[in-house]
This record gives sequence, structure tokens and C-alpha cells, in this order.
Amino acid sequence: MRSLISILDLSVEEIDQLVATGLDIIENPEKYAHKCEGKKLATLFFEPSTRTRLSFEAAMYELGGHVIGFSDAGSSSASKGESVADTVRVVSNYADIIAMRHPKEGAPLVASMKSTVPIINAGDGGHNHPTQTLADLLTIKREKGTFDNLTVGFCGDLKFGRTVHSLIDALTRYTGVKIVLISPDELKLPSYMKNALDKMDSISYVETTSLEDAMPSLDILYMTRVQKERFFNEADYIRLKDSYILTPEKLESAKSDMCILHPLPRVNEISVAVDDDPRACYFKQVFNGKIIRMALIMKLLGIN
Repeated sequence: MRSLISILDLSVEEIDQLVATGLDIIENPEKYAHKCEGKKLATLFFEPSTRTRLSFEAAMYELGGHVIGFSDAGSSSASKGESVADTVRVVSNYADIIAMRHPKEGAPLVASMKSTVPIINAGDGGHNHPTQTLADLLTIKREKGTFDNLTVGFCGDLKFGRTVHSLIDALTRYTGVKIVLISPDELKLPSYMKNALDKMDSISYVETTSLEDAMPSLDILYMTRVQKERFFNEADYIRLKDSYILTPEKLESAKSDMCILHPLPRVNEISVAVDDDPRACYFKQVFNGKIIRMALIMKLLGIN
């Protein structure tokens, strides 16, 4: 039995295989319509989510399976003080696979140690979000055809952004990738991640506070929202929340085939005027997220 807690749990070959399966699902959806008949997915969401939870549910339904679970810790026995370990031990008896989101870093890892069925980390605090990363990678593959030799800009909240951390971890496995880190000083990428990047020959990075300066060199721009729920001080959040707003004017210096990604939800960091730009790929990411979760569910259940 195998779980997915971090994107680093997957080898490059496994990521490439999942992406290939995802591309095949898009081409031949009818081939996969009954792959998970008789199987149940439990969605244990101790933290609010719309996209990720519904994406997992849609993925399982499109594979012919069933879904049980909860979308709010307040409606679970966690509100009575039940531990994550006990919840997972119980739910393992009801489901074949579990997708779990939790506000505490490491909770899905603890769950995977106690579960008798595979656990998929659907986001733990500011730590990891591996299935969003798989959605990002499928989008990049469909838009760019490769993961190698790309210049990728990450803009906004790089300190708390779990989607940023996971995607950077994934991109370090490929060759010739250049990373541009665009953020205010208070929201820079954590030092432990920069220290890890410093030790890698395969990847290079630069830091800047200017989106405009970075724009012309980028093949991919990954925008993020400044996350109010990760701040202890509301005054800091208010001061930083509008640091970077992507507008059509700022895109004038960008490459004509640049790919704009965003894990959603957005607040106002991408103007709605950008939505009609052919470079805007964030709603494509949503579709790709459902597809790649279908591929992942099959892989962890051992279904070919």
C-alpha cells in the first residue's frame, strides 16, 4: 500500500507516467469510465476547500466509483476531540482510498502511518499540496510540451504558498529550469528551500521584488494570492495583499506564448481583464486537476 504525501514521493518516471495517463484520459475518457467501479473514496477535509474537494469527487465519479466524507471539521468527530489517527483508522474501514486536507503540517503523514488504505495529501497547512502540483505539471506539459529548459516565475506569497513549495520541488527534478522568485521581502521563499536549491546544479534561481523586471524572461508565470488565513497579524495582511496585481498592461512585455498559472482561488491578484488573454491557463488547470487526480487514484489503487 502506498500513499502520496509529498510530490517527492513520486519518481520522475512516475510523474511522467501519471502525466501520460492524464493525456490518455483526455483523449479516451470512455476507456476509464468504469475503472473504479465498486471502489470508494473518502474525502476528509478538516479545512475549507471547494476546488480540490470537488475535483477529487468528480475524478472518482468519472472513474465509476463512489464518494463519502466530510467538508468541514465541525461536522466530523474532530469537533469532539477525536485525533486524526483515530479518524483515519475508522474511515479506513469504510473506504478504499482517502483524500485528506488538514490545516496542520504533517497531519496527512501521521494519517498515512495509521491508515490501512492509501492516503492522498490534499493540502497540509503551508507545507505540501502534491495533487495541485500534478495538475500544474499536466498543464505545463499540455501548454509547453516539456518540463526542461523553462524559466518559471513564482509571484506573490512564496513563504506560505504550499502550491509554490510543491511545484518548485517537482521542477528541481528536470534539467535547465530557471526559477524567478518575485515577492515582497516579508513573503520570500523560506530559507530552508533556498538552501536546498543552492546545493543543486540542475536548477538556478534569482529573487526580485519587481514583477515588471522579471516578466520578459518568463515562459511560465505562477501567480498566488496572499493568504489571509496564514497571517497572525491582520495589519501585515492588509499591507501586503495587493503587492502584485497582474493586468493586461503588465503583460505587454511578456512572451506571446507565456503561460499564466494560478492555483485558485484568486482574490484580486489577477485582473479579470486578463481572463480572455490566450496566455491565461488557470481555468485549464482546474480541468487538468480533475484528470490527473483520476490518474493518481488509479495508480494508488493499483488499477491499470
